[in-house]
Amino acid sequence: MSRMTTTEPTVQPPVPTPTAFYVGGAWVPVDDRERLSVVDPSTEQEVATVPAGTAEDVDAAVRAARGAFEGWASRTPAERAAFLSATADALEARTDEVALLISTEMGTPLAFSKAVQVGNPVRVLRSYAELLVGYAFEEQIANSLVVKEPIGVVGAITPWNYPLHQVVAKVAAALAAGCTVVLKPSEVAPLSAFALAEVFDQVGLPPGVFNLVTGLGPVVGEAIAAHPDVDMVSFTGSTAAGKRVMAVAAETVKKVSLELGGKSAFVVLDDADLGKAVKVGLANCFINGGQTCTAWTRMLVPADRYDEALELLRAGAAKYPVGAPTAEGTRVGPLANARQYEKVVGFIASAVQDGARVVVGGPERPEGLDTGYYVQPTVLADVAPGSRVEQEEVFGPVLAVLPYADEDEAAAIANGTPYGLAGGVFSGDQERGVAFARRMRTGMVDVNGGRFNPLAPFGGYKQSGNGRELGQYGLEEFLEVKSLQL
Repeated sequence: MSRMTTTEPTVQPPVPTPTAFYVGGAWVPVDDRERLSVVDPSTEQEVATVPAGTAEDVDAAVRAARGAFEGWASRTPAERAAFLSATADALEARTDEVALLISTEMGTPLAFSKAVQVGNPVRVLRSYAELLVGYAFEEQIANSLVVKEPIGVVGAITPWNYPLHQVVAKVAAALAAGCTVVLKPSEVAPLSAFALAEVFDQVGLPPGVFNLVTGLGPVVGEAIAAHPDVDMVSFTGSTAAGKRVMAVAAETVKKVSLELGGKSAFVVLDDADLGKAVKVGLANCFINGGQTCTAWTRMLVPADRYDEALELLRAGAAKYPVGAPTAEGTRVGPLANARQYEKVVGFIASAVQDGARVVVGGPERPEGLDTGYYVQPTVLADVAPGSRVEQEEVFGPVLAVLPYADEDEAAAIANGTPYGLAGGVFSGDQERGVAFARRMRTGMVDVNGGRFNPLAPFGGYKQSGNGRELGQYGLEEFLEVKSLQL
């Protein structure tokens, strides 16, 4: 069994229950709407409800965004940067409150919520404020003036695993570009999006520039994707849902940016410090309870060091206590919802049926945690290339370990899935690691534990989606390019 914290969770304050959408710079009451339940995954109890929006609600939000577009687009980059900076400051001041909200709505450990779930959005907001200072929206090419203009009204549809960061990654870039936004956050973890709307209202963002409507994907999400006055949809979520968004949006030939699933490989080369590599690989796989699209869920190690790697992984996994998000020492909280719990447990069980061997963890509940969507951090050996657990995204704390004979085989296994979002390589020689990283058909590769960079482009190849977020590349997703022949 996995180690777990025995510390009792702290007493949490009541969670606010939103009763209005944020549209046109005002909180619009929607008391007559059906309510959607928000469940604390550590207790399996409802902690709040949010309104279930309709196509009519989306239309009102889009009209507000359309009406605000010309005025916002005409603001100078410095003026837009000032709003982003003020938003970062105001959000940072609410770190403890918003972090607890995120831990409550989707289960991630509180320390991680503070450092990453809120810390990264603050950093991203500031990065776009700084980027605007020197960004050239015009360029002279021979007798042509090339102008970069905001694309218009953006529909943003975001997931539950990083409920605030994924919102800010889209919204900050869109606002920096001069676009206006209609946001649909995940109905699983929507509460932090209301906190962001409160911050935008506090800093005086002009009415209609940011609008928030909660609801179900087939209703609110599809209404956004289909709306003729939405110029672009930026979506993060499952590959299946992304395909649906693309199909619906195609009717109005709008731009669609997709950040979808992943099945990332972490390749340990034969000259690597295996102990360090295992430590880095486990941390990446188990972060946020494995509910990270970029997680390295496949570890590839040299065949002659396979058994040694498994023993190191067995010992390393014991350093990931499972427990309540607010309990001291917790490194792995519950999965975000019942559906995800059933999916992950089912993946582990089916992997064993397919011949995989459980090194640590397994489908059983962690000892002593009979309530909550808790899964043991799991390491699987003897996983065959092409098997379901090797090919499909699990989205939980499950690591598949595969041996390889040489670098050609390692590259073939790493590239042998439908996805191409992220990956990692560990080598005793930085240049050798970079050379192997170039062979990986994926949008991002960390070499020897390279750190997350909010200015570098984020996005994938193949069925991991298209388009990029963060930094200059993220800004340019929301810009149209016009040439004036002079």
